[in-house]
Amino acid sequence: MLKTDVFTPSRFNGDGNITLRGVNVPYHTVSEDNVFYDDDGKPIASIFSYSYFRSDVEDVRNRPVLFGFNGGPGTSSMMVHVGFLAPRRVLYGETDDDGLPLPPYESCDNPQCLLDIADLVLIDPVGTGFGRLLDESKKGLFYGVEQDAEAILTFVQMWLARYNRWQSPKYLMGESYGCTRASTVAGMGSLSGSDRAYSVTFDGLIMIGNTVTVGKFFRDKPPIYPAVLAVPTLAAVHWYHNRPSEQTVDEFVAEAKQFADKDYLLALYQGEALKGEARERIIEKVVYYTGVSREYLERRELVLEDVEFRSQVIRDKGRSVARLDGRITRPLYRPLQDEQQWGISDDAAEGKYNAFFQSILCGEVFPRLGIKWDRNFVNSHSLWADWVNDVKGRGTGQNISAAMRRTPTMRTFFINGWYDICTQIGILYYTLDHSGLPLDRVFVKGYESGHMAYLGEDNMQAVTDDMYTFIKGGDPTK
Repeated sequence: MLKTDVFTPSRFNGDGNITLRGVNVPYHTVSEDNVFYDDDGKPIASIFSYSYFRSDVEDVRNRPVLFGFNGGPGTSSMMVHVGFLAPRRVLYGETDDDGLPLPPYESCDNPQCLLDIADLVLIDPVGTGFGRLLDESKKGLFYGVEQDAEAILTFVQMWLARYNRWQSPKYLMGESYGCTRASTVAGMGSLSGSDRAYSVTFDGLIMIGNTVTVGKFFRDKPPIYPAVLAVPTLAAVHWYHNRPSEQTVDEFVAEAKQFADKDYLLALYQGEALKGEARERIIEKVVYYTGVSREYLERRELVLEDVEFRSQVIRDKGRSVARLDGRITRPLYRPLQDEQQWGISDDAAEGKYNAFFQSILCGEVFPRLGIKWDRNFVNSHSLWADWVNDVKGRGTGQNISAAMRRTPTMRTFFINGWYDICTQIGILYYTLDHSGLPLDRVFVKGYESGHMAYLGEDNMQAVTDDMYTFIKGGDPTK
């Protein structure tokens, strides 16, 4: 990665106030490097953190702390920071339109911010945002599932000691790969890391865009047809664009899932043995629930594929839907070829929001935090390309299950967008059925959004209301 500055550990302070749920909330911020050193005292890496403290609270022992991060791996905390957590955030417009938002971008005070009930700590892991890897020879200590989790745990311990918050309730919130990170951190924290115990337990986990089991993209693939797990999400995207039913999206998805779990799964198992009227009924149902064409299904031998689905579902409109948010579309310039040439990272949702979010973060939020320097902010760094996915200990599902069994009061809240083709809600359903989680302390809710479930003013309100309820100890699904 190109470097534009010489690393100097830095700390910045700021103050502000905001009205939240009818109450004026004054706050203090500390944005700072958290440096790792080798045995000779040489700095080798830094995690950068943005801490928001409510400043009119005298006794903080019972005040929750929410640690939040994005995923990647290699992504900074930018999206969750100005997407919905910070006192200042982006102002959302129309979800899908032909014109991408261009400067000047709009922002607003965030009346849904959770700072009235919890202090907030946003984390840029090593190599992301303002976080830095200072010694390339040491990247093996940070760039991997377990290595990254232990670095985050070490940071959490440093932070708790620095601000005397060991006795405070603690929550982890991860988005996308951040769910893998959060589950691994929770598992290592409650039991042990690779070579030491951390003794950090968490009151709750909030998972946005589940990657606790990541389906076809990670090592712990579920032993089942990916096409079956994809059906709930594909049905939701089809419902959004084509309205095949008068049902709500929740009802339509539930019906599609029931079909996929039984009839479609059996049909794929039967393969060429499925003939005649039985095969015809399956084709008709798949077309009804997903919107793909009969010709497509025949060509694919009834096996759905989520990349091709994106141009199939609105083929009559000459457009394709985004992988990260199936509500967002763009012209399909060359049917069935765009994806192969440009890759899955060429996504309409990223094109719509990345520059928007970074402009608000760097141009408005950082000055409010007192951050004034020339260090280059790296929104995302492709660390995933060389990420060490092999784990010596427990897998992601095992980690969260172990943490919840070890801590009988720990709860987990899974948040998933119905239209998220990247981390599909069907994979989450499978995870819940196969990970040994104590389901009486697990909450799951689908939202009319994509990978970033909080995109859009209505979703902002819904997600933050439910997180508020969860942190206060209630059931966010009611």
